[in-house]
Amino acid sequence: MSPPSHKAAHSIPPHTLTRLAREWLAEDTPNFDPAGVCVGSLEVEARLLCKTPHSVLAGSPFFTAVGPARCLLLGERPALNCLSRASGITTRCTQLQAMATAEGWHGEVAGTRKTTPGFRLVEKYAMLVGGVSMHRQDLSGMVMLKDNHIWASGSITQAVKAARSVCGFSSKIEVECRSAEEGREAAGSGADIVMLDNFQPQELHVAANALKEEFPALLIEASGGVTLENFAMYLSPHVDIISLGCITQGCPVVDFSLKVQKPVVHSTLKE
Repeated sequence: MSPPSHKAAHSIPPHTLTRLAREWLAEDTPNFDPAGVCVGSLEVEARLLCKTPHSVLAGSPFFTAVGPARCLLLGERPALNCLSRASGITTRCTQLQAMATAEGWHGEVAGTRKTTPGFRLVEKYAMLVGGVSMHRQDLSGMVMLKDNHIWASGSITQAVKAARSVCGFSSKIEVECRSAEEGREAAGSGADIVMLDNFQPQELHVAANALKEEFPALLIEASGGVTLENFAMYLSPHVDIISLGCITQGCPVVDFSLKVQKPVVHSTLKE
């Protein structure tokens, strides 16, 4: 599948790349780098090798942010970690998008907030490169009312009313629902999106169809239990979004290595 026509890298502020690179380098080399004496301060060139076939490359902005060429070996592991993780996620996203396209489905494949702490930006970026929706990036991105919010409020109606009083007209409200009846209450209360959570595929199709007939403008998301293996079973003209935690959780990485190409000339200067 061809990569998206837009440049996803342009969505990352340069100062954010600089900050992340400094943090990752500081984590990996908090003090001495004894092996650095083998390289010295001369610049070197290296070739990036992908050892996992049929993979999609992602994460190059993070890879190149680790520093100038002479710091290549110092930043090798953090850079390869970013590239491997991002490329693994993008490869899985591309696979899911290809399946959706093959079935003629016109909805959105989406990730979740089930991301690695401290690494969300990289993983969300990889979703963009893979052509899927990032979903909400954080708790401020959209109101999502889950079972605990509803229990604390007393009902779906009360939870939606309370959330709307804070977020106003500018934010969408999504409600996690365990049945078509809960979905109907959420939609009737003013929710913009109903998430049909942990439905079996056939149950999902029936519930989504019924809700769309009653609330044509309602967005319906399927989530919970969806995997790469059963993804196609959840595709339906009545489902607008399918979100998958497996885009980031348990996703295989792409294996890369970095090989120095030019001989290193050792410096005689002692510092």
